[in-house]
Parts: sequence; structure tokens; C-alpha cells
Amino acid sequence: MQDKEPNDNDQRPGGESGFNWKGLILLFVAMGLFGLAIWSKSFSDASKTVTFGEFKNMVENDRVYVDNDAKPPKLLKLVQRDGSSKQFIQGWYIVDNPEENGGNKYSEFSAPIILEWADEEVKELLAAKGLEITELSTESDGLGVMLLSFYLPIIFLLLLLYFLFRHQIKAAGKGAMSFGKSKAKMMTMDKGKVTFKDVAGVEEAKEEVWEIVEYLRDPKKFQRLGGRIPKGVLMVGTPGTGKTLLARAIAGEADVPFFSISGSDFVEMFVGVGASRVRDMFEQGKKNAPCLIFIDEIDAVGRHRGHGMGGGHDEREQTLNALLVEMDGFDTQEGVIIIAATNRPDVLDPALLRPGRFDREITVSLPDVKGREEILTVHAKKVKLAEGVDLGIIARGTPGYSGAELANVINEAALLAARKGLKAINTEELEEARDKVRWGKERRSLALSEDEKQLTAYHEAGHALLGMLVKDTDPVHKVSIIPRGPALGVTMYLPVEDKHSYKKQYLLDRLILIMGGRVAEELVFGDVTNGAAGDIRQASEIARKMVCNWGMSDRLGMIEYGEGQGEVFLARDISTPRNYSEATAQTIDDEVKKLTDEAYAEATKLLKEHRDKLEAIAQALLLYETLDGVHVQEIMDHGEIQNPPSAPTPPDLPAESESKDQVVEKEEKDTGDDFPGELAPA
Repeated sequence: MQDKEPNDNDQRPGGESGFNWKGLILLFVAMGLFGLAIWSKSFSDASKTVTFGEFKNMVENDRVYVDNDAKPPKLLKLVQRDGSSKQFIQGWYIVDNPEENGGNKYSEFSAPIILEWADEEVKELLAAKGLEITELSTESDGLGVMLLSFYLPIIFLLLLLYFLFRHQIKAAGKGAMSFGKSKAKMMTMDKGKVTFKDVAGVEEAKEEVWEIVEYLRDPKKFQRLGGRIPKGVLMVGTPGTGKTLLARAIAGEADVPFFSISGSDFVEMFVGVGASRVRDMFEQGKKNAPCLIFIDEIDAVGRHRGHGMGGGHDEREQTLNALLVEMDGFDTQEGVIIIAATNRPDVLDPALLRPGRFDREITVSLPDVKGREEILTVHAKKVKLAEGVDLGIIARGTPGYSGAELANVINEAALLAARKGLKAINTEELEEARDKVRWGKERRSLALSEDEKQLTAYHEAGHALLGMLVKDTDPVHKVSIIPRGPALGVTMYLPVEDKHSYKKQYLLDRLILIMGGRVAEELVFGDVTNGAAGDIRQASEIARKMVCNWGMSDRLGMIEYGEGQGEVFLARDISTPRNYSEATAQTIDDEVKKLTDEAYAEATKLLKEHRDKLEAIAQALLLYETLDGVHVQEIMDHGEIQNPPSAPTPPDLPAESESKDQVVEKEEKDTGDDFPGELAPA
């Protein structure tokens, strides 16, 4: 997909053309060449320049002519020019062929000399012929000095100012006269075409925007029944869900001009520039109607008016007013469809969201398990997967991942497989990439003492054991005590299916599960650490939502306490009033503490009853560092691991002294085949 600047070289509206910068450059060049020509001429005499050897021959052969009575006198003199360290002997000599010299018997000569070196030699030479040199005199080259000191510096300064000014203007808006013109780029589908086949996991959103594509292809199909296509479509979703990708797919499917621009391109420090760009953008759309205009991150220009600092003269408000008028005013542009994207719809102005402007709001949500598998399949087409890789397992293990994160999982897996020297990506690399995207890379270089490793092992063993004992929870998928990101260990649960609503019993069991790490520390070591900080934060959030938002407290009933959990917009939410009394606030705190205390007590009871299983899981973690869910289940069933896991280690980095060719040669030797980089069998 290529970008094209529309009407970049056209004349300005009203027949005015831009300033002729090329002519100015040519003028400066001509002036510079003229000055250089005069300067070079001023430093070249009409006299003949001879060498010091030729000057000696002329003296010895009596060709040097001196006449004190001539007018002007023809003398032999020593001259030094201003601003130069060179010295010259100037005089007249007898010409061999006066006819070739215009009938003149004498001609002037100039011989360069370094008097410090040849002073005695020159005096003896001239004394032998009865000649003498006048005193040292200085000649001033006025025109040359003027050019060097005044004319050329001015030309250089003007050229420097021009290039600096030209760079600033280009950065500001593609030329001085186009400062208020729109920065919208027309997209062409020559290369890198994206279609709806490349978009997965957002089927409902695809259906909504596909209707627009169909209308543009065959308007009569909808106009026959009196239907009118929406003037504006607002795509709302969390970052990474594919809003911009969906817009690119619309551009690839619709056979109409497609303009793309960011909301920040309208905002400038000069008042009125943004509004001018909005008007120019719609003028371009009108000339190319029917067309689509995609505005990414529209919240940069469409924020709620009348809040925060600045009044009606604020540049952003003027830009928004111009956008509102162009979308639905007296002179509405027909055939121009606006598609906008944002992840903060709560800060947009209500006038922008009303029907007639943005008629349709499309929610591009996080994909479900089926959508995640489809997204992984789309991105897996660009890499090479090994046979037997089940993307469904990876999809189940990535709840809450956005499309961008899933694309990153595939890319990280490809990089990891290439680093290991594999020919294809296996499930192991995909799972490692999934964990890396969510929690960060394994920090095997982090030096942990034996006491800290033991603490981490029992902490994670407590989570894993309760994951097996508590009924209404997700099954344990993996337990690891390898530091990853900010965490020293991690216990991962693999949901059987995505959950969109949570039962009260599931949340209570979830609280018990979260308490497992802290309870195990206290039970085994008789003390606690700060390792449960994340668990405490998560448990407090769940318990408070159960009490305040979800009506799961018997004492407080089905009443919402608080103004919601949305993001704060400082221009509007300077202060949030509390809609309950101090007595109710105390009751809320009591109920939250009651839920967490009961979960802690239940977790303590379960771990005490299965202390032997806790010890077995912790010792296995200290031995193998990472256990899968099947290994934990074997400990629960048999008291020990029946099929011990392998302990894969990351590939060794090449030594600093090894060159690239040495590394390749070493890999070829290890594999024993014609494909360098494949991992040799153990």
C-alpha cells in the first residue's frame, strides 16, 4: 500500500501559484558565478607571469627594460598585495616580436619571489647589469577585497537562510502556501493490499463495515428502498484490537478513493490552521466523491468542549467546530464517508457522536477463543510451523490478548526458533513466546539465593495445589519458578472456554486460589514476604467489585456504590462525588475484609490437609524449575511425577571472539547436512 499526496503540485485555490523558489535559487547561483568571475579577474593581471628562472635569463640577456623618463616610468619594483604573503618583482621586458604584441616593443611581466631566500642572489644579479629594485610597495585590490569581505558572505548567508527556512516550512506543512492544507494521504492499492481475509476475530465489525463497501459498489441496491448510508462510522476498542487494520481492509475492498489522516495532524500551535485543514480535507473529498476518509485517534481533535483550560477561542475547539459543520451542516458534503477510530469514546464531544455525524458506532472488542485461533492462523501463514502444532491450545492460553499481541506472539516464536537454529516453529516456542509477551523474558541470569528459591517454590506450589483442589476454577497449565519480568515465579491456568460472566462461587474460589502463595509461605516458614503483593492487589480488586459493583454482598444488597470504574477525563472529572455515607463506607470495608479473610481461612485449611502434596510439588519445582499441569496432576494422583519433564535450556550465545563465518561453520559441522542452523539431535 503506497501513500500519495493529492494535489501536491497544483496551483493554489483562486489561481494563485506558489512562490518561485527555483527562480530564487537560479538568481543566487547566477550572482555567485558573476561574483566569482569578477573576483578571479581582479586577481589576474594583464602582465605576463614568469618564473624566477625566466626572470634571471631576461636580466642576463639584457631584456629587462628600465626607463625613468617614460610616462608613466617603467621601473623595476618589488610589490606585495594586500592580504597575501606572496611577493612579486614587476617590470618591463623587450618583446621579441612586436607585431604579435600589437606593435608594442615592451610588455609588463611579474615574477613571484621569496625575498628571504633569494635576496642576495637578486641583488648580485641586478648589480651586474646596473639595475636596481625600488622599495617594497603595497598594491590594494579593492574589488577583490570587496567581494571577499562583503559580497560573497551576503550570498552565502542568503543561501543558508533559504535552506533553513525551506526545511522549516516543509516540516510544518509541505510549503509555505500549503500550511493550511490537509495532510490527508490518498491510499493506492498497488502493493501490500489488505482485504477482509487478512482480518480475523472481529466478525461483527467486519459485517458492519462491509455494508459500507457494498453501498459504495452498488448504491442503487440500498437507495431502492430509501436507505441512506451512514455519514460517519466510529470504531471503538482497546488498543491493538485491529481498528486501523480494519480501515486498511476497507481501503483494500472499496473501489473508491481512500484518504487517511491522524487526529493530531489537525492540531497546530497557530489558531485557525486546524479548521483550515478540515475544510481542505472535505474539499479534496468532494472532488473525489464518493470517497472514504479515515481519521485515526480522533480523540486528539474531538474532545469534549467547554471543559478544562481554554474557551471558544481554543485551537482544538475551532477545529472540532469546523469538523462538525463539514460533517452535518448547511453545506454538507455528500458522498464523503468518515471512518474514525479511538480507544477513548468517553472523552468525545456529544455533538460529534449524534446521528447525522457518526451514525454508527462499531465496537472492536478483544477476540474470543475462536477469534484468537483465527488471528493466529492468519499470522501463521507468514511463518513456517512444524507439523502437529495446534494453534487452538495457544488460543486457549491467551485470554485477554489483543490481535496485536497475538501477532507479536507469532513473531517472537519465529525469532526464538531462528535463534535455536530450527527449521520450523514448534509448540514449545509458541508457548515461550506467549509467556514472554505477557510476563516478559525469562531472567535466568538473576542470582537468587537458595532461601529465595525455596520461598518462590513453596509460594507457587501453594497456588498450583489449590488450583487442583478448588472445584470451580480453571485447570492448572504450567508452574514455573524461573524469574520472568517483574515476577520471581508464575502459575498459569488454562481456561477451558472464555468467560464473559462470572458466578459468585467462581469468584469466591478465585479468592481462595489467590491466597495460596501467602498461606504456603506462612505455613512452611512461619513468616511472610512481600512476594504476595500482586496477589493482595488482585484479591482486593475482586472483593471490592463483588461488594460495590456486582451486588454480591448480603448486607449491602443490589446497590452500586461508586461512579463506575471507567478512565478519568481530567477536563470533566475534576472531582468524583461519593454517593454513599461514611457508615456505608465502613460497611463496604468490613464486607471486603470479610471476603478476603474467609478465603484466607479456607486456603489455610486446604493446604494443611494436603501438606504432603505441597511438599512434593515444591520439591519438584526446585528440581525441574518448570512443571506442566500433567505433572502436578501426577503428584496429586501418585504422590510423585511418573514422567519427569525435560529441562530445556536457552541456546548458547556465540563467543565474542567468534566471527559470523565461524559461527555458521560451527553450526554446519554440528548438523552434518546442507542446512546450517538446524538443531542437532541429542
